Amino acid sequence: MSQATLHDFLRPLGSTGLLVSPLGLGTVKLGRDQGVKYPSGFQIPDDDDAKRLLKLSHDLGINLIDTAPAYGRSEERLGPLLRGQRHDWVIVSKVGEEFDNGVSRHDFSAEHTRRSVERSLQRLETDFIDLVLVHSDGNDMAILNQSEVYATLAELKREGKIRGFGLSGKTVEGGLKALENGDCAMVTYNLNEQTEKPVIDYAHAHGKAILVKKALASGHVCLKPGVDPVRASFELVFGHHGVASAIVGTINPLHLAHNVAMVTQVLRSA
Repeated sequence: MSQATLHDFLRPLGSTGLLVSPLGLGTVKLGRDQGVKYPSGFQIPDDDDAKRLLKLSHDLGINLIDTAPAYGRSEERLGPLLRGQRHDWVIVSKVGEEFDNGVSRHDFSAEHTRRSVERSLQRLETDFIDLVLVHSDGNDMAILNQSEVYATLAELKREGKIRGFGLSGKTVEGGLKALENGDCAMVTYNLNEQTEKPVIDYAHAHGKAILVKKALASGHVCLKPGVDPVRASFELVFGHHGVASAIVGTINPLHLAHNVAMVTQVLRSA
């Protein structure tokens, strides 16, 4: 297995004061196997396999972990799995989306936002969450302009329960608006989809944080023979200096190690 490590490539998460690995571990597959858009099915790993995956991630230099209430049991499993390791991880969670009995629903009210964060703190067995993102339903501007979610997250930040907040959105307008008053935007950016690039440009110019989701197009990228789609994807993502980290959800140790090796190669040759 490659000895590549990401410890040497930690980078600022905007102006939050946090340093994150350029690759983050997405954990939807630790808690949910319904209603997920992956090219092939998978089995949720048991605790032993999940522990091994987290240890491997840490050993490879990953310090960023991404979860959400909408990821089924992900948060409540991560609490015990990360017990005694809180200082090793920058934890990103979300508010606004719930997933029950195979169905998503959204709630961006102040009451739900606060209750959701308090519940995430309990599940994750921590006193604070490093970054909380609004889990958009696609109506980014309505969420930011007409709901209380952002104001409530700002209150929670002042109270020390979260260190930063932002939006995991779906539109350029939403991403730009989210960065005006928040710390971070999570955007889709990959070989197939680059419409949110203006959000990354804005973040780079204003010292705000960008996390990239679907960097590998959820496993759907196909290129000409001889071209490694993972390396090509990371060359695109890290070719933009506004990107802090790419969140990739995998439960396959070989895929994880390959991803880290590719990111390390791309960053070393940059």
